[in-house]
Amino acid sequence: MKFLFDVFPVLLFFIAYKFADIYTATGVAIAATFLQIGWAWFVRKKVEPLMWFTFAIIMIFGGLTLILHNPIFIKWKPTAIYWSMAAAMAIARWGFGRNAAESVMGQQIKLPQPIWARLNYSWMGFFTFMGALNLFVALNFSESAWVNFKLFGGTGLMLIFVVIQSLMLSRHIGKEDE
Repeated sequence: MKFLFDVFPVLLFFIAYKFADIYTATGVAIAATFLQIGWAWFVRKKVEPLMWFTFAIIMIFGGLTLILHNPIFIKWKPTAIYWSMAAAMAIARWGFGRNAAESVMGQQIKLPQPIWARLNYSWMGFFTFMGALNLFVALNFSESAWVNFKLFGGTGLMLIFVVIQSLMLSRHIGKEDE
């Protein structure tokens, strides 16, 4: 359910694009993200910082797309999010000596420190790669191909990466206690 909740604005963006255009889809994505924040607040009485960050990015890049009537801004939005995530993880690691992956998931699972480090670097690399890949598709393919990539390619690659990470982590879960 969390996955569907997180993909909700992207899915509505895709549907709106197929029925209208990039500008309508951008407006729908902004509205969907606003509704997503409202729902999170109503149900949990709390909105995660990442959701606020995503909302700010969609407002900035989506707003620029609508105001300037230029779709390049909405195409940059995923890259801005991915590269910001990678940068935040790098700053936490090298600037503050903290492992962002461990900070986020350390309450749920116990892992040896070298595995936490590898996990953190894997996510930094993945986010950097995804940002570059998004730009490559956005700048070298049609708008329609980019929209399809945004839903199926981006979401699919994220799902595959999470499954691979989960399989790799499953070998180490519990070994920290031994």
